[in-house]
Amino acid sequence: MPSRLLFPDADAARDALTFARRAATLGADAVVRLQARAGTIAMATAALSARTLLEDVPTVLALRALPIDPDLECDLVVPASGLTATEHERELALPETAVSAAWAGVSPPQSGWEAHGELAASVIAERSQWGMAAVASALPSDPGEELVRTVRGRIWGEADDQLGGLPRGTAFAAMTLGFIHGDETAVLWRSRRWLRVSLRRGHVLVRQTVRTGLTPVRRTGPGPG
Repeated sequence: MPSRLLFPDADAARDALTFARRAATLGADAVVRLQARAGTIAMATAALSARTLLEDVPTVLALRALPIDPDLECDLVVPASGLTATEHERELALPETAVSAAWAGVSPPQSGWEAHGELAASVIAERSQWGMAAVASALPSDPGEELVRTVRGRIWGEADDQLGGLPRGTAFAAMTLGFIHGDETAVLWRSRRWLRVSLRRGHVLVRQTVRTGLTPVRRTGPGPG
């Protein structure tokens, strides 16, 4: 396991650290998967995933790709809070040991993606804000960890018609990881059981537990008044 990540410039290092810090807000047990090869590092974290085989919760991953030292090859999972700045602006330090995550055992396809529609970033942002308000109103003043997870799984895991049938956690992932910026149209892709929402700042990948009859989306802004 490498002890540090070396980026070609300070901007890429800052972007990687920002992604990790945003991922850390998902929970105390949040982790980041780091896959580096051929000068690119893919950083992924789970905004929503099942803890057991009995949970009917979709897997929702946020992914950002950045340039990295071309000599580095790795595939490891680390705590989101374990990626830290160093005295060198192009480097980030890794924790001493890696961890494991159930969702990291199933990787999205590398190829075979077909265009599936479009979705306005403003709609994604609005559904994220709606979901956050719904979670807050559904929780008591001092909820336990299990109740919080149950409520979040129910609200964020629910298919949302305004997102073309994607789980609402798709919007949550895009907003929390900072992928929504300005007036943009996201492109939707499909490959087998996976859906991908691509924005300029990153991607959200969704793997459904069962088929839900998702239909192509062509919503690029508000309808006529």
